[in-house]
Amino acid sequence: MSASTQASLLGLWFSLLLLSQGVASVDYASALTKSLLYYEAQRSGNLPPNQRVQWRGNSGLQDGKDAGIDLVGGYYDAGDNVKFGFPMAFTVTMLSWSAVEFGAELSAKKELKHALDAIKWGTDYLIKAHPQPDVLYGEVGDGNSDHACWMRPEDMTTPRTAYRIDDQHPGADLAGETAAALAAASIAFRKANPQYASKLLTHAKQLFVFARNHPGVYQTSIPVAGAFYSSSGFEDELLWAAAWLHRNTNDHTYLDYLGSSGNTGGTRSMFSWDDKFVGAQVLVSKLVLEGKVQNTGKWAEYRSEAEQFICNCVQKGNNNVQRSPGGLLWWQPWNDLQYTTSAMFVATAYSEYLTAARATIQCQGGRVGPSDLISFVRSQANYILGSNPKGMSYMVGFGSSYPQMVHHRGASIVSIKKDRTPVTCKGGYDMWFNRNAPNPNVLVGAIVGGPDQNDAYTDSRSNFQQAEPATVNTAPFVGVLAKLA
Repeated sequence: MSASTQASLLGLWFSLLLLSQGVASVDYASALTKSLLYYEAQRSGNLPPNQRVQWRGNSGLQDGKDAGIDLVGGYYDAGDNVKFGFPMAFTVTMLSWSAVEFGAELSAKKELKHALDAIKWGTDYLIKAHPQPDVLYGEVGDGNSDHACWMRPEDMTTPRTAYRIDDQHPGADLAGETAAALAAASIAFRKANPQYASKLLTHAKQLFVFARNHPGVYQTSIPVAGAFYSSSGFEDELLWAAAWLHRNTNDHTYLDYLGSSGNTGGTRSMFSWDDKFVGAQVLVSKLVLEGKVQNTGKWAEYRSEAEQFICNCVQKGNNNVQRSPGGLLWWQPWNDLQYTTSAMFVATAYSEYLTAARATIQCQGGRVGPSDLISFVRSQANYILGSNPKGMSYMVGFGSSYPQMVHHRGASIVSIKKDRTPVTCKGGYDMWFNRNAPNPNVLVGAIVGGPDQNDAYTDSRSNFQQAEPATVNTAPFVGVLAKLA
C-alpha cells in the first residue's frame, strides 16, 4: 500500500471515529471567551483594574523614554517581551475585522466588550506610536538581546530601545498595515465610542498618505525587525489599507486607488501578517457581490483571485493547500496555525458575503456555497480544538489535553504576584526554561504554532517552531469562533 493511500485511509478512519464520538458538541462559546482572555496575558504597560489574567503584572513602564516619548502599552507579539509594530498592527486589524463582521455574534455571547477592549489595548498604543503624520514607532525592545534572556516581562532588564520610521526612513508596509488597523478599528468602535472612532480614522488617513508618499519596506529603516518580521513588500499593505479606508468612509479616492493598482496580487498561497493581498481581494469581492462595483476588469480580477484562494483551501481548486493525514491545512513547519486561522477567517467572512448575495463560488472542483465554507471551517476549528489524531487541543486551556510547556516567558516563570524575587536573564533559563514540568501559569486562549504535516506535536519549551503562540494566531480565530458559537 502506498504512503498516500495509507494517509487517505487514516484520514477516513479518523473522520469516522470523530463522527462516532459526536464531535459536533465542541464548546465554541468557551473557546471564544478564552481566545479573548489570551490578549490580557499579552498586555504590556500598566494593567487596568478590570484585568482578568491575574498572574500578570505591570511591565515596560519606561518604554519610549529613550526617544522622549510615551510608548507604554500595546502587546508582546509572542513568547518574548518585544513589541513588534508590524504583527501587532495585523493582530489589531484581524481583531477589528472579527468585531466588524461578527459583532452581533460576539454581542450574543457577551464577548463584544472584551473584543473591543482587546482592540483598544492595541489601538491606544498605535496612536501613541504615531505622534506626527510622518512618524511611526515600529518596535520597542530588541529581538536579539531579548531572546538571549528568559525573563518575566515584569523583570525585564534588556534594552527597550524605540525604533521608528519617518519621511527620511520610510516603511510603507508598516505605515500601511497600521492605517488598515486603525481604519478597521474605527468601524468597530463607531457605535460604542464615536469620538474614539473618529480619532482612529484621522490617524489612519494620515498613515495612508505617509505610506503612499514614502515607499519602501520598513526593515531597511528598522533593521533589527528584519530578523524576526521581515516584510516581503508593501503593495499589499497599501491595498489592504485602501480597502479598509473605503469601507470606513465610502470615499472614492480609496476605491480609485484599488481600481488603478497595477498589482492585485494574483492567486496567493497564504494570508498572513506579511501577505495581505487575500484580505484586500476579499474586501473588494464584497463590493462586487453587493453590486457596488462591476464584476468586470480589475474588480473581477480581485474577486477571481480571492475565490481561487478559497477554492484551494477547501480542496476544490487547481493548486490545493496541502493537508495533514488528519485533515489540517498545512503550509510550513514554523507556526503553521497562523496561516490556518487566517484562511478560516477568510472562508467564514466570505460565507457571509455569499449568503447576502445569494451567490456561490465556481471552483475547478465544483460549486462551493456558504454552507460548504462553514463545514470546512468547522472541520479546521474542531481539529485545532482537539478533534485530531493526537486528541490534543492546540488552544491552551481548552479541553482536557493541551500543551503544558508552551514557549512563553511569562507563562513559564512563577508569577511575580507569588514570588517577587527577580528572575535574571540567564537564571530564567536554568530555573524555568529547562525545567521538565508544566508551566506554572496557564496561557489560556493562546493558539500554539501547531502540529507538523504528519499531525505530530512535541510539547516542549525548546520546540519554539511548534510550541510558541503568537497574537496573530488567535486574532482571526476570534471571528471564526463567534460565528461557530
